[in-house]
Amino acid sequence: MLRVLVVDDEPDVETLFRQQFRRELRDGLCSLDFALSAAAALEKMDDAMAGEIILLVTDINMPGISGLELLSLVKALKPDLPVFMISAYGDGETMAQAAARGASKFLTKPVDFPALKREFSAVVSEARGPV
Repeated sequence: MLRVLVVDDEPDVETLFRQQFRRELRDGLCSLDFALSAAAALEKMDDAMAGEIILLVTDINMPGISGLELLSLVKALKPDLPVFMISAYGDGETMAQAAARGASKFLTKPVDFPALKREFSAVVSEARGPV
């Protein structure tokens, strides 16, 4: 099963993502996993499921390890893994830092879910390979 790991310290993000991606989840395109911190995300990346993760979506501003620090750590482990960064603050400096560290996309809150779903579908299609 292809997995998407979403990292955000706000617990309601899981409910929001599950609602927005209910059709994709129901159709078995992938599964969503959630972590409330970068440390928890790194544990999941170390887990047996790590090979199935096709996309990491992470908030930038979190207590402890920030999303930007997480991005650097993940890219060191899995350089080809697409990482989408989400922030309430879409300032140029933060976006430049995310891009320099290897972020695939930068999204601002509130998340434009139709746009995210298009990007998400492209990653899933690429991970599935030619049919």
